[in-house]
Formats: sequence, structure tokens, C-alpha cells
Amino acid sequence: MQVQKKLMIDGSIDGAVAGEVYETGVANGAGFVDAEAAKAFFQRLDQQLNKVNRFYERKEGEFLERGESLRRQLQILVELKAAITQQQQARRGGRSSKGRADTDDLSISCSIQLGDQSLRGIAEQEEDGQETVTKDVTAKSTDEGLEDQLSISQGLGESGRHGRPNEEAAHKLRTLSGRVVTCQGRNVRINIPVTTPSRTVTAIRELLFEDMLSQSKKTGTHGSDSNEKLSINKRKLHQAEKMIRGALVELYKGLGYLKTYRSLNMMAFVKILKKFDKVTDKEVQQIYLKVVESSYFNSSDKAIRLMDDVEELFVRHFTEGDKRKAKMYLKPNQREESHSTTFFIGLFTGGFLALSIGYCIMAHIAGMYTQQSNKVYMSTSYPVLSMFSLFFLHLFLYGCNIFMWRKTRINYTFIFEFAPTKELKYRDVFLICTTSMTIVVGVMFAHLTIILKGNPSSAVQAIPGSLLLVFLSILICPFNIIYRSSRYQFLRVIRNIILTPFYKVVMVDFFMADQLCSQVPVLRSLEYLACYYITGSYMTQDYGYCTRVKHFRDLAYAVSFLPYYWRAMQCARRWFDEGDINHIVNLGKYVSAMLAAGTKVAYENNNSAGWLSLVVIVSSIATIYQLYWDFVKDWGLLQFNSKNTWLRNDLILKQKYIYFLSMGLNLVLRLAWLQTVIHPNIGSLDSRVTLFFLAALEVIRRGHWNFYRLENEHLNNAGKFRAVKVVPLPFHEVAED
Repeated sequence: MQVQKKLMIDGSIDGAVAGEVYETGVANGAGFVDAEAAKAFFQRLDQQLNKVNRFYERKEGEFLERGESLRRQLQILVELKAAITQQQQARRGGRSSKGRADTDDLSISCSIQLGDQSLRGIAEQEEDGQETVTKDVTAKSTDEGLEDQLSISQGLGESGRHGRPNEEAAHKLRTLSGRVVTCQGRNVRINIPVTTPSRTVTAIRELLFEDMLSQSKKTGTHGSDSNEKLSINKRKLHQAEKMIRGALVELYKGLGYLKTYRSLNMMAFVKILKKFDKVTDKEVQQIYLKVVESSYFNSSDKAIRLMDDVEELFVRHFTEGDKRKAKMYLKPNQREESHSTTFFIGLFTGGFLALSIGYCIMAHIAGMYTQQSNKVYMSTSYPVLSMFSLFFLHLFLYGCNIFMWRKTRINYTFIFEFAPTKELKYRDVFLICTTSMTIVVGVMFAHLTIILKGNPSSAVQAIPGSLLLVFLSILICPFNIIYRSSRYQFLRVIRNIILTPFYKVVMVDFFMADQLCSQVPVLRSLEYLACYYITGSYMTQDYGYCTRVKHFRDLAYAVSFLPYYWRAMQCARRWFDEGDINHIVNLGKYVSAMLAAGTKVAYENNNSAGWLSLVVIVSSIATIYQLYWDFVKDWGLLQFNSKNTWLRNDLILKQKYIYFLSMGLNLVLRLAWLQTVIHPNIGSLDSRVTLFFLAALEVIRRGHWNFYRLENEHLNNAGKFRAVKVVPLPFHEVAED
């Protein structure tokens, strides 16, 4: 057997990077029983070797280019920080009596000179990457001002049109500042992504401010040499520093993945050749492995040297020489799972089941949950139990999702951008659910026991509200107990949803907003309970107060629309950031859901045939809209040209029939709105119990939907070889005319 190595002439094979091509020749099939099979085997092995080499070389080149960009970013950052440090030293020498407050607000003051630009023109140039500004940085001293300044003159002209384009993943991202700084002879555009309300408001304010200046220059209000001041302070540099630090961490992570890719493929070739030797009883492993070991993917050390450089840069610039602290960022340790977690899951599961059975028996004996049950209890205490039940059922299904995602190797931590040291494992989720529901059912069991003994005092009526208050207190508890990082992550996501569209929308935000769309009954119960206890109605047991007062009743209806409104605003923000028209189409889906919810509310207030017909028509249109988006967009199924009929080309689950069953189940559960028309009653059960079961079915549908949503997202990432997050860089060099 001989192995030949050739250099690619045309520079590309299937779009690959130019490199070496390996071909194995089996001369006359000598020594092999089945020469054709052996020849086919080595041809296939050559193809895989060339494929591995091309992929490794392409990715290595991308990482090397990214590493060089980050070196330039750090150099620019260091130079700008040095300029501010010089100001700080000058101020300490000349104005030490002014105190610390002045020193902490150091800034680079900018003198802006705008050309003939309108607000619309500036926005269009920013979108096309053609906004151009020139800043000349020179230190100057002032006798009367409170701080030394760096004079930066800015002009909007043609010089930025030759600038480098932004990264592909952020080419349309709106930024806090698109201005260009001349630093050590280089023109540099400063881009801070608009990801928070403060940055959004600042960007809008600066855009409007610049537009007013340009308009005033048109009318001659400020004259031809109008200049205004803009400051780039240490806060903006700190934001840029955080962006560069995050980009270094992601680069290091990507290089680690590339290193793992190399070792795994080397191991694969060893095992394949070892198996071939065993089957053919020949010694070809050592011959072929010499070629594999000398191939590009195994012999190149550029990625390893770049890893060392990244680690050195990170230690020098971000951890002040502390290598241990740098390792915490670059190589975070996975949190180990404890067997005690499994033990407590079993313990609390048993306690929950026992208490649930006892509660159900007592409620049945007392005649609760029937149409002749205690109205006060069903209106005030039952909503607490149903709310917790729906919430922790949803959380339990999320734990099941995590279990299935891990089993099927769906990279949900990357998709949600979870920190590996802080993410919840499925056992943690199950422990939270079982522990919480044991407490809830135990308290409600004791509460029902006290009521049946004839003690309906206001203190007893306050027990369900106190239980809710305890859980809310745990959620916002500032102490580092009971999964604080996960609790605060949850609160941050809820904050981002509520303040949509001021926050940049990421995957975890709109995924959580989708979950809220399935938890409308929980939100309505929470609104009612807040009204009942805050207004003091529990003292008089006036459970109908919050439904009689008009503004509370209107608030309850508004709560029903909020999740769809938030989700629609997220679609609008994503369209603004990315320019993809699909987000506008998706927004239409949530608008149709709001219209369907509005017609249902109107029908509940006015039971007429006209409103009933409108409910059926609008809800049917909304359901068809939602089903199409579920199957085609969110799950990526129903692709007519797919090799898997009516599915998609890539499937994680081997049994194809599961996908068809899942689509059928999603279709059935999407029709839960029919209860508005049918008004089903299960025997003598109270209508609230029936609504609880329907709400539980919607939660189950959402948990079922979650798996396929992330499966499709994972396959899209894998198809585009996305394994690390693309962090936009703050500084972009612009070529001069």
C-alpha cells in the first residue's frame, strides 16, 4: 500500500480552503482478499481525512483572524485608557481639593461638527455601515474647567465608506455610538450595542440631538462652525472592556473545541485502522497513521499557541496577573451533582404524594370542588393551590426537557447562554418542584383542616396569602442560598420581558415569553390574589370585591393580553435589530392571539350568537396561524423536499413516527379554546376545576413544544458550525481616503 499527497491546484474543493489532498493507492490489490472492498475502504478514509483537514484549516484560520482582531482591540483599549489616566493624573496634581467624586467621572470631551445630515439619513448610513465621523485626539489644558480635556473633532463625510464591515452576526446591530476616534494615527469606530434601556435611550437621544444640530445648521441658527460637546467617559470604555473580555472567553472556548475536535478525530482514525487490521489480518495501521499524524489537522500548532496567547492576554489585561482568577473565566469548572439531591427528590416526592392523597380525601369528604362547595374557599384559597400547581408543573416539565436535551445531546446551555457553573441540572429542577409542592400541599392541607373545624377567622384566611408571600420572598432573597444565581437569572429575564422592547432580545428572553403565553391563568390568579389581600378583602371574606370593581376587572383582562403583547414587542425589536421580515410575520401571530382573546372576553360579557360566531372565526384563524408557525418555523417540519417525508432532513429522534404523533398532539391541545364554546363540565365538579385541567393541558403542550423548538435550534446551529457565541467588538478600524 502506498499513500500519496498532492497539493490542490484550484485552491478549493466544495468551497474548502486550499490545502493538501491525500490519496491512497492499493497496487493491484496485492495482499487483500477483497481488493475492491479494500480500495473502496481507503478511498472513503481518504475522503474523511481530507474533510477533517479542510474543516480544521478553515476554522483555525477564522480563529487566528479573530485573535488578531482582539489584539488590535486590546491595543486600542489600552491607548484610550492611558489617555484618561493622563487626565486623572493631571487632575490629581491640579485639583486634589475637589475630592473623589470629580475623579470618578473622568471623560473624553468631544467637539462635534455635523454636516448636512437629517435624522433619517443618519439612521440609513448607520444601517449600511457607512456612518463616518473623524476624531482628532489631542490633550489640552483648561484654566477654568473642572477637568483636562481631549479635543476630538467629528465630521460626517465620505471617509467611513471604505471601513471594514461589522461581524456577520452583528452586521445590522444598532449601536450606542458609531463615531470614529483617531487613536495613534488610526481611525476607529466605537460601537456599543444597544442592549439595555439606558443605552437605547442614550442612542435615541444622541441621534435626535445630532439631527437637531444638523437642522439648526441648515437654518443657520448656530452658524457654519457650530460645535457641540459629547463625552466618551470611563463607563463607555468599561462597556467596551467587558465586550472584549467576553470575546476573549468565547475565542478561548472555541479554540478548546477545536483542540478536542483534533484529538477525537485522531482517536477515530486509530480505532478505524485498528479494526481494519483485525478484520483483514494485515498491518496497515502504522503505515496510514504516519500520514494522519503528519497531516495538517494533527501537526499544526497554531491553535495551541493562540490559546496560550489568549490566556496570557487575559491574565495581563483582565485579572491583574492572577492566573487562578483567569482560569475561572476561561476554564470554569462544572458543578458536580450530589447523590443527596437524588435522595431528597425521592423523599419529597413521597411526602408530596402522601399529602396530596390526604388532601384529596379530605376535600372529597367535605364536598369541596363541587358546584355546591364553599364559595369563599373556592374563590380565595383554591386559586393559590391551582397557581402553584400550574407553575411547578411547568417547572417539572422543564426539568424533563433538560433530561431529554442532555440525553439527545442538544446543546441547550449554549442556546440559552447559560453559565456552566450556575445552570440548573434536571435533578435540581426536580428537587425544587418536589420540595415546593410538598410545602404547598402541606400548608393547604393544614389550612383546609382548620376551616373544616369551623375557624374562619381572618388570620386563617391569610394563610394562603402568607404562603404566596413566603415564596415571593425566597425568590428575591439577596442571600446566597437556594440557587440564588438561578433565581436572579429568572428575575433578570422577567425584567427584560416586561421592559421589552428596550432590552435586546436573546433566545432565553423570547423562550421565556413563550412560556408566559401558556401561563395566563397563573397570571390572572396572581392578579386576583394580589387585589384580594392588598385591599384587605380577606378580613371580611368579600371575595367578589375584585371582580365587582371596574378597574380591577379591567386589570384582570389586561393581564390576559400582556404575554402576547410582550412577545409581539420582542418580535418588533428583533426585526429592528436584524431586519428579518419573518419577525414581523411572527408578530402577526401574537396579534391574532390577542384578537382571539379579546373576542372571548367580549363573548363572556355578552353571550350572543354574533359574538359566538366571531369567537369561532377569529380563534380558528389564530389557531391555523399558530399551528403553521409551530410546525414549519419553530419545529422546522413539513419540508416537502426533505429526504424524510413531511419532516426535515436532519432528525435527532430515530423513530420518525414520534414527530407525526407530536404534531397530532400539538394540534389537539391547540384546540383548548373550544371550551369557551362548549362549556364542558366533568360531573358535579366546580367549573374552576375544569378550567384548571384545561390550563394544565396547555402547560403540557408547551413543555412538549419546548423539546422540538430547541431541537430545531440546535440543528440550525450545528448546520452552521456554531458552537461559541459571536461577541460584537467595540472598535472597528476605518480606512482613510
